[in-house]
Amino acid sequence: MLAETEESEVRSENALGAVGRTPLVRLKAFEPDGGAELWIKLEGGNPTGSYKDRMAVSVLCRAMERGELNVGDRVVEYTGGSTGTALAFVSAVLGLRFTAVFSDAFSESKRKAMKAFGAEVLVEKSVDGTITPDLIRRMKARAFALAEEPGSFYADQFGSPDVRAGYEPMGSEIAADLGREIDVLVSAVGTGAALMGTADGLSKEGVSPNVVALEPLQSPFLTTGKGGAHRVEGIGVGFEPPFLDRAKVGDIRAIDQEMAFDMCRRLASGAGIFCGGSTGLNVVAAIELARELGPGKRIVTLGCDNGSKYLGGQIYA
Repeated sequence: MLAETEESEVRSENALGAVGRTPLVRLKAFEPDGGAELWIKLEGGNPTGSYKDRMAVSVLCRAMERGELNVGDRVVEYTGGSTGTALAFVSAVLGLRFTAVFSDAFSESKRKAMKAFGAEVLVEKSVDGTITPDLIRRMKARAFALAEEPGSFYADQFGSPDVRAGYEPMGSEIAADLGREIDVLVSAVGTGAALMGTADGLSKEGVSPNVVALEPLQSPFLTTGKGGAHRVEGIGVGFEPPFLDRAKVGDIRAIDQEMAFDMCRRLASGAGIFCGGSTGLNVVAAIELARELGPGKRIVTLGCDNGSKYLGGQIYA
């Protein structure tokens, strides 16, 4: 209840104070018979409906603290939309301008969300609406060129150490809720920062679960070395995720995107959890791991974002 909540948690100087402290929910109805416990960190409650808000706050606030970025400057990034929406949101709060290099392969609702926060959105055309390594390369090149212009700052979601650091609080929050009894942390990877940053936060709290990374079966770069066309937004970029530390990852699995999309629909109708494709992928893998580990074990996965970002697409047609 609000009356029992500390003042520091309900008051903030601006909207950035609404980022984080998201709920951890048990997926009891989805746990297989004789399997491990399943828990999901629901990040859809962040201001833009995504855990990317954590990253955007970390990158832009720290850059301003260092004097690398000033009020009125332009932030540039290439994005599938969730990172872009988060950067647009934080830019609006901090008095920055934001330009996103986007594509029609991603959800139209994400383009609209970035525009709503005042962003300039430049669209690279895809082939048949699919996410391919070539599309990502073209988006990256266009963003790099824009970032060279005076008064521009490249957010660098695939390189800035502030990206991975922004996700550490997720691990700390999970540890505060569940303690040390966490056997597996499993999540799909785009940059790899959310998975590894969460693991970093857990490690700082003395928790060391087995870390399992995921990718779409349709673009199995991490497991076979060959990317491909797929439709799971935010992951499977077709090159080695810069923040993925394979030395700290116990397993990497490829999960079929159609199973992920079906899981999204099942989660919404069966558990009231409204999510995007990467979260569906996470839960499919988490259930698979729960069967393998058996009773007495505990698995945590990430609910990356809110399903409202995907209305009108192939998931919720």
